[in-house]
Amino acid sequence: MNSHIHSMIQNHATTLLKHGSNAPHEERIEGNWHVYPFDGALEIDYVDQTGNQTRRWVIVRELKVGPGKMLLGGIDMADDGYRGFRVDRIERLEDAETGIVVDRNILDWLMKRAERQAKERRKALRRA
Repeated sequence: MNSHIHSMIQNHATTLLKHGSNAPHEERIEGNWHVYPFDGALEIDYVDQTGNQTRRWVIVRELKVGPGKMLLGGIDMADDGYRGFRVDRIERLEDAETGIVVDRNILDWLMKRAERQAKERRKALRRA
């Protein structure tokens, strides 16, 4: 890949990692869904409904917990569009920021990360 194209991709990804001005900052309820804001870049190994496995880079924006289902929502770098990924179909994830690889208890790891980020946001608001 040409170096100028590589730097353009890096700049695009860096811009997407910044929390958007219209991105949710607080937990909210949408019908039967509890929505947690979530900031991060993850590489996920995902199995779709037909059983096809793909590796995706996702700039995560939210974690949605609903009746019997949990969705990870964010920008899919493969098509630059917003997508929801069912957490029960994620077989492995890698946190781009820390390098942590999770291949067990993915749901628990995502919930703990969302809760930790919420606590950090509340702490930052108190300081401001």
